[in-house]
Amino acid sequence: MTAELPRLARLLSRNRSCCTAKMRLFLALTVIFCASRVTFGLPPISKFLNGTEDGQIWVLLVAGSNGYYNYRHQADVCHAYQIFHQHGIPDENIVVMMYDDIAYNEENPDQGKIVNHVNGPNVYPGVPHDYTKEDVTPENFLKILQGQDMSGTGSGKVIKSGPNDYVFVNFADHGAPNFVAFPDGELTAQQLNDAIKSMHANNQYKQMVVYIEACESGSMFDTELAADINVYATTAADAHESSYACYYDSHLQTYVGDCYSVNWMENVDKVGTATETLEQQYKIVKTETNLSHVMQFGNLSMDDEVLGKFMGSKNSELPLINLELSPPVSKDAVPVGDVRISILAHKIYDSGCYWEKRKHEHKLMEELVLREKVRQTVEEIVHVAVGGMDDLKESIFSKPAKTTDFDCYTAAVRRFSEKCFKLSEVDLAMRLVYTLSNVCETGVGKLRVLSAIEQVC
Repeated sequence: MTAELPRLARLLSRNRSCCTAKMRLFLALTVIFCASRVTFGLPPISKFLNGTEDGQIWVLLVAGSNGYYNYRHQADVCHAYQIFHQHGIPDENIVVMMYDDIAYNEENPDQGKIVNHVNGPNVYPGVPHDYTKEDVTPENFLKILQGQDMSGTGSGKVIKSGPNDYVFVNFADHGAPNFVAFPDGELTAQQLNDAIKSMHANNQYKQMVVYIEACESGSMFDTELAADINVYATTAADAHESSYACYYDSHLQTYVGDCYSVNWMENVDKVGTATETLEQQYKIVKTETNLSHVMQFGNLSMDDEVLGKFMGSKNSELPLINLELSPPVSKDAVPVGDVRISILAHKIYDSGCYWEKRKHEHKLMEELVLREKVRQTVEEIVHVAVGGMDDLKESIFSKPAKTTDFDCYTAAVRRFSEKCFKLSEVDLAMRLVYTLSNVCETGVGKLRVLSAIEQVC
């Protein structure tokens, strides 16, 4: 800007006769305006002419589950997309990963529609189908986040962020200590944090915000996320507890939202992104998500940044879901591990037909039998791994996981999912893998734990 001043002054003084009085006045005011920006340290005018002072916003939205009973995860992500889209983030800067088996699922009575609130608007239209079905993997997620080449897979879009850009990552799915699930595979806390550290080292962002909706989601950051790499994260739960599904829809016969996710998104729908800060939203969501402990991690000095810096600041004419105009709806919150049972219980209660009721009762009995089989399997694995030490076995089941032997635990989780119960499909199996961490922490060794899993399953 200082280089612009002499040029403008010369233009003003040169050939006064050829300039009209209005032109000379305009040029004089321009010189004064530019000089004032330099004097007071304001950004160059070119920054505003380019439409942004700081760089671009990049968004990665991930629903890591499939199946109609997991409707809510894709509903969360579709709602999130509509928020970012409405607030001015172009589609080329938004990458969406979701299995995409809900809108036209045979169980969906409203074909082509997805809602994130009982009687809410359709949040499915316009959502990019960047990566669907078998492309929704932890390996692809890590490549997309780090801007690596995805040619030949899905849309090929990746997060092409640079040193002046802002990155927002939102993940909704199932989780367990130190990992979150995908339809086929798991993303560990170490993998996620290593990717973030790599991005920081390579100047791939200015600031990053991560919101995770999953059980034990606090374990993704509580020991891994550094406070000095300009990343701010919040999670639906702490490192040891369940997150909660909400908004059971009797017409759709499933839960259409997750408590933490709908609380932060409905907050944005209500107040916008122009003035509220990350800290203000965190406190609101923490208060409203009162069955689990919403947590924050990383660089907490970022929490005075306004939401618009990461979600876009273009104002929408109307909120996507205007709760003030909607009749009150109970969140009907339920622990994620009990969602299948709760859905079947609702179906049994709502069934008007005897045979329909009996069908749902039979499915409920199958689910309860499966749960008992999972419990017995895990108990047997623990017994084989640690022998007859009853006191040790009791502590393995009673204490929460505090993982330090990540190599043993990660290998055990993956072997258990491969040989015993696929974690993305069996809720209780996901809820009980903390015992594998506790077995690893006894010091029996990875090979013995893996052998126990092979022997039992």
